[in-house]
Amino acid sequence: MRLLVVEDDASLADGLCRALRQSGHAVDAVTSGEHALFALEHEAFDVVILDLGLPGIDGLEVLRRLRREDRHVPVIVLTARDTVADRVRGLDLGADDYLVKPFAFEELEARIRVVSRRARPALGPSFTQGALVIDFAAREARTDAERIDLTGREWALLELFLMNRGVALSKSRIIQSLSSWDANLTPNAIEVYVSRLRNKLEPHGLRVRTVRGFGYLLEQGGEEPHAP
Repeated sequence: MRLLVVEDDASLADGLCRALRQSGHAVDAVTSGEHALFALEHEAFDVVILDLGLPGIDGLEVLRRLRREDRHVPVIVLTARDTVADRVRGLDLGADDYLVKPFAFEELEARIRVVSRRARPALGPSFTQGALVIDFAAREARTDAERIDLTGREWALLELFLMNRGVALSKSRIIQSLSSWDANLTPNAIEVYVSRLRNKLEPHGLRVRTVRGFGYLLEQGGEEPHAP
């Protein structure tokens, strides 16, 4: 997924970004509410991880403006404010989840998976195609006989295809979803990742088909592709 971390504590933001990238996510970070609103206006993110104690426009105001403008990107609030009143206020303003500092990174990852599934109910905790099982919680693809090794980027690409089942994805759409500001992907790189993923999935009943002149489609049962 593509994530936006909004946190003014440089060490915490850096640690979060490194850990989330190691898990295969594309991650961008900003340090103020103003920059967060600008980023969310101009880019598409799957989940926002939002600190409340920001300089200038605070996290609650960022959340208020997002929901007032009818933007439904999932938001996980991170904060040192642990009173019931603070949690209720954040949830009432439209937060999807609330995590009090300090927290375990594994819990944050689990909450990211939960809020992203709520936003895309078609993507359940797992996906099965024949003998192939893709477990999103365990971040694992396996059959009865073997575990299929996927790199972080290949896993992110597979998740993107499954979140958009039956839809042909253009290279530009894939790049936007998988690339952070400081690690831009090229169309040639996308071709390489698609080729590697295709080789790993085809023996197990899934095929990434090239839709000439547009992009790629993860085929399931012969569905016809359509552009988003």
